[in-house]
Amino acid sequence: MERIGDVTGYPRSERVGDGYRYYYNGGKLSMDLPPVWFDLPQGLADSAAAVPDVTVICTTGVVSGLLDQLPVAQAAPIAREYNEQLAEAQAKYPGRFYGTANIPLNDTGQAIAMVDEAVKEFGLVGVNLAAVTADGFTDSPRLEDFYSRVEELGVPLIIHPTDTAFGETLSDYDNALQLTIGRLLDTSVTVLRLIFSGILERHPNLKVVQTHGGGLLPYQAGRFDKNTRVAGLGALPSEYLKRIYVDTVCPQELTVETSVKFYGDRHVMYGTDYPCWRPAAAIGVIENADLSPAQRELILRSNAEMVFPLPSA
Repeated sequence: MERIGDVTGYPRSERVGDGYRYYYNGGKLSMDLPPVWFDLPQGLADSAAAVPDVTVICTTGVVSGLLDQLPVAQAAPIAREYNEQLAEAQAKYPGRFYGTANIPLNDTGQAIAMVDEAVKEFGLVGVNLAAVTADGFTDSPRLEDFYSRVEELGVPLIIHPTDTAFGETLSDYDNALQLTIGRLLDTSVTVLRLIFSGILERHPNLKVVQTHGGGLLPYQAGRFDKNTRVAGLGALPSEYLKRIYVDTVCPQELTVETSVKFYGDRHVMYGTDYPCWRPAAAIGVIENADLSPAQRELILRSNAEMVFPLPSA
């Protein structure tokens, strides 16, 4: 936020008290980021209050599409500084905190080099994937080598809503459409593009994590199989979909239960959406869902150790 405070145009930020207001999508959308967004010790404390001895894996969340709205020359140094600071936090909180890389995708060669640096040099454990780049969507053929490299490195791609794909269209009612259905549509379309483009067919070992319980996808998998006519796919869309990992950021027990039933109990991981949701509430949904003790153990611990390259895995 500090680095885009003096940007002419958008995205940019301005100070609001001890936090920031972030303007994006050509200035048509904005969101407030209060101090809690930048307070790692507080975030660790709030997480540990809900789950003792918690390990926090940090994603870029809704601002993961920020850098792809900037010129390449401006985005790269901000991304590198961000990734370096996450690596410093990992060193400061060993075993308690892990970061995931912010990689601008507007230059494919640079993106590959930055993924190598983030994973091999900085030790970050995942790569955030936005819905769009400056020149299109993230199923662009030019990004094929990028996906190959992420697959080789063995780190997951994390897909979180960014508001950059549908935010302006769904901004009515004080942004209620976007905050509810729009953000789920954002990640769902991104995953479907990875499937329909054949990226998941060509990269069978590529790990993908979709936030918010898989968004809209598990509930309409039959429709995808019924209506999809895409050449080159070796299986039904639902078969690729079941390779996806999802989190439990869905404030309803039925949604968690549905995620487990559709994806399988080894593909669902505890998530909090912090600071947009409370860790105690996130734990409560898992505790109240109709799950066995063995399934809770997988969701709360074992699955993350399998998906992410954590030292304890």
